[in-house]
Amino acid sequence: MSRRGWVFFISLGLIWGLPYLLIKVGVESLSPFVVVFARVVIGAAIMLPIALFTGQLRQLKGHWKWVFIFAIVEMTFTFLALTWAEQRISSSLAALLIATVPLTAAIIARSIGLDSRLSGPRLVGLGIGFAGVAALVGLDVSGGDFLSVAAVSITVLGYALGPIIVDRKLSDAPSLAVIAASLAINAVIYAPFAWLTWPTEPVPANAWWSIVTLGALCTAGAFIIFFALIAEVGPARTTVITYINPAVAVVLGVLVLREPLTPGILIGFPLVLAGSFLATRRAPALESEPHG
Repeated sequence: MSRRGWVFFISLGLIWGLPYLLIKVGVESLSPFVVVFARVVIGAAIMLPIALFTGQLRQLKGHWKWVFIFAIVEMTFTFLALTWAEQRISSSLAALLIATVPLTAAIIARSIGLDSRLSGPRLVGLGIGFAGVAALVGLDVSGGDFLSVAAVSITVLGYALGPIIVDRKLSDAPSLAVIAASLAINAVIYAPFAWLTWPTEPVPANAWWSIVTLGALCTAGAFIIFFALIAEVGPARTTVITYINPAVAVVLGVLVLREPLTPGILIGFPLVLAGSFLATRRAPALESEPHG
């Protein structure tokens, strides 16, 4: 990987490990609707002009139906479910549950025929990964938190389905324009809910700064870096970022928010990462398949 690629990779790993901390700070003073609305509005305000002035927004003609579906699946319910859950569970636990996205994506791809083969290592990876989830939930989740875990599972499902929609239905549409339009669509969707739940009491400055950072850096800035990283090192290497973000989130949760480093994290986290790595490895080619 080039020096430029490493800069993008490290930057994105740090940036996409931040949202869990920032959401946790935001929901202490703001409703989940306000947090999500501010996030998507700020992200759209930065990305839409770029998509417009580069001419990419015009290239969405004929794709708007699937852009809307992508916006709903990837952002509408996922952002709200995760933000709501972080009112009740630690940012570290939320991040580690989100780390199961590759496992979920592998199962979905297999079930809809996008990946017809589940090799031995992949099956082992799925087993290891879900053993890690069981450790996280079994050791760290009390009876009152299971609804929050269910909410995070909505986010996991949406994050796993979103890239599949892009790959199958929006592969010839510019990615930056798809993200920019999706953020704008969600800004419209969340505007009335944010207005109804807008705070009537003074909000601490750190809450507002957290939301500004969430929208500007962790949403708009991160996606811009993400596309640059794909262009620099290719999509296959870019997926490795999935294994970095949760570690950053756990470290920030423990050091900044003073969240406990629980047995569930110590046992479940390595299992989830190892399982995700094995479950998403490219299956070996069948001997009967042509090579060339």
